[in-house]
Amino acid sequence: MTLAQFDNGYWYTTELMGFAKTIGVPSANKLRKDELEKAIKLFLESGEVKNPTKRNLLNSGTKDVERGLSLDLPVVLYTNDKATKDFLEKEARQLVPGWKRKSGVRYRLNRWREEQIISGVKLTYADLVKEYVRLNQTEEPFARIPHGRYINFVSDFLAAEKGATREQAIEAWKKLKTLDVPKNYRSWVKSQSSKPR
Repeated sequence: MTLAQFDNGYWYTTELMGFAKTIGVPSANKLRKDELEKAIKLFLESGEVKNPTKRNLLNSGTKDVERGLSLDLPVVLYTNDKATKDFLEKEARQLVPGWKRKSGVRYRLNRWREEQIISGVKLTYADLVKEYVRLNQTEEPFARIPHGRYINFVSDFLAAEKGATREQAIEAWKKLKTLDVPKNYRSWVKSQSSKPR
């Protein structure tokens, strides 16, 4: 498989995990989709197999949520479960009553948390709540997620296709996934204009 073939395909996480395991990527079953893609692309470009992340993938022990979440609890073994999300929401509302959650904040909070921990910063859940509130209060749109093909496609489709519905965007995405082209709105538009009338 070439890098272009990989980029033009659409891969589910389970498929990426299987490929990563086959080529020998360490801890493939603990990697996020973007990390799996990064490892596979490196392999396709260079033949080199490397772990694409610096975060600790071997966490074991008592999860923070099992220790009882509180603002002064150090972040040791974070889990992205309902109880943790509910805790962050409840504490954020106490800091800023009436706030609304902004789309994409949880993803960005998790990447921020990982970066802090990799850098050696000792976090508490109070730190997480403050950053959660800050992210929710940002006025400017978030930068695009580099690997968020579906999210970016739907956003671009709805912005460009006047009066389009989310259902139409999803249908267009399903068609795009079957094509041997990059998975973005521009490629979808080209594929539509090249169709015989």
